[in-house]
Amino acid sequence: MRAGAMMITFEGKNFLVTGASKGIGAATAHVLLKAGANVALHWHNDEAQAAILAETFGPDRTHLFRADLGDQQAVRGLFVDAVKWAQSLHGAGRLDGIVNNAATMPYSGPEDARADWDADWDQVWRVNVRAVADLCREAVLHFRESGPDGNRPAGGMIVNIASRAAFRGDMPDAMHYAASKGAVVALTRSLAKGYAQDGIRAYCVAPGWVRTDRVASRIDESPTALAEIPMGAAAPPEEVGNLVAFLLSGLAHHATGATIDINGASYFH
Repeated sequence: MRAGAMMITFEGKNFLVTGASKGIGAATAHVLLKAGANVALHWHNDEAQAAILAETFGPDRTHLFRADLGDQQAVRGLFVDAVKWAQSLHGAGRLDGIVNNAATMPYSGPEDARADWDADWDQVWRVNVRAVADLCREAVLHFRESGPDGNRPAGGMIVNIASRAAFRGDMPDAMHYAASKGAVVALTRSLAKGYAQDGIRAYCVAPGWVRTDRVASRIDESPTALAEIPMGAAAPPEEVGNLVAFLLSGLAHHATGATIDINGASYFH
């Protein structure tokens, strides 16, 4: 290792990762666990990869939490349960950070049936915006509790997964998704401004094409899918996880409020 290089370690740190059953969420949880963290693994419809992580790293480091993020009560219950789990690990333990990764992306445009349009906009806003906002609210209240000296807030880290679509827009049948991710960017900046003095740091990561199971078939079936990416390939989900881990590490506190792109330089196509 180069002299002066720093290794990120999360020994004794507790994080909640939503959507940890697959894709970016599973990759992020894996990176955090490999670096020593304890991780509350949220899932909803597909437990598979989250269960593999739980089996690999064991019950002392992980716990599976099922919740429908379209249900506000379930969202709030998820955070409460994750805090209780963190407290059970270390007696007076707490959550040190949250990664809001879970999202939904149905497809319906103005030309589709009004019922489909209405249902998809409602679902996207509940899961991609309201659930993220509610979890951030719970996190802020949790992070503002007294620190070890009883006087200052303990602080904490929030990383919200946005999208390149927040800035470039998306196709007509995914306008709801692009709009929701733009809202996540604005929410994150507001959190960073409003709670910096409480030791709370909030960041966005905005991926472009990422080779997850959900989109790999779309990439492979379309010869032109990657033509807009100068690097010529979709990002591995592990690279997004690495970036999230860096932001959670506290090595760049003054980047709070920033949105970090990871899109292979596909800005203008």
